[in-house]
Amino acid sequence: MSARLFHIFRNNPLGRETLLQSICFCEKVGASLVIYIPRHTKFLMPFETNMVQVDLDGSYLISPDTALMHANDLIEKRGLTAKFLNSDYTGAAALPEIQPKFDFMTCPRSVSDLSSKIGLGYLGPRVRRLVGSAQFPILLTSPAFKEWNSIAVFFGGSANAVKALKLGLRISRVSGLPINVFTQTENTSRESYEKVIEKNSLEKEMRRRINEWYIFEQNSFEENLYQVPHDALVVLGAYGRSRLKDMVFGRKMEKIQSTLPNNILIVGPNYKEPNSSLPAWFPSLG
Repeated sequence: MSARLFHIFRNNPLGRETLLQSICFCEKVGASLVIYIPRHTKFLMPFETNMVQVDLDGSYLISPDTALMHANDLIEKRGLTAKFLNSDYTGAAALPEIQPKFDFMTCPRSVSDLSSKIGLGYLGPRVRRLVGSAQFPILLTSPAFKEWNSIAVFFGGSANAVKALKLGLRISRVSGLPINVFTQTENTSRESYEKVIEKNSLEKEMRRRINEWYIFEQNSFEENLYQVPHDALVVLGAYGRSRLKDMVFGRKMEKIQSTLPNNILIVGPNYKEPNSSLPAWFPSLG
């Protein structure tokens, strides 16, 4: 059984680009594609920690009668198949409810505080809630389709950064693509990061797979982001704060998502690392 990526299809040109990104991701990692064509602007996803209501804008409901045809056309041209979810199920809240039994989920690039300025890509705070609640990584796509040919992992030494690094290594293994690691030091020595790697028994895998580990001790973090390849899939860990308003993430993640045009795979605070009970896609490290 392969990993499954969940995609909400929007039947317009921006939605086409997002679906192409999902197709590309599935091709690279050998995942299967699960597509939801909404007929409502709201639906629920019941996670272990809380129930997330996803609010879509009206662009997701454009011409639902042609949405299936357009999605299938894109998929078939790339030689893939997809499963389409039935949107008729209604839970206790009288809204469609989708069980989050996936390994990845795609969202448009709309993690921004400028909620009134986002336009057609707006999912706003709900994207943050998804990142903060999901047990699986969230793929934030760039506005226009661009194939990625390497992996760039941001590693700051935290527990979630270790999870992101392990995920990046797995993606490198299954895709055969090169991987680089990026670290911005903050009053911390290189040795301290190496100790974290050693503590998590990742030394051999790092030596085997990492093309280069960039440890920046000079210049600002924003300046050093220029070193990230333009055609790389960025993988990073995020931790969340604030339960009262929008989910607020760490300063570096906010800078990355607002600066880099790359596709970004985010490991949220509730992400669960794969274990032996999960599909064969998740090869063990070491």
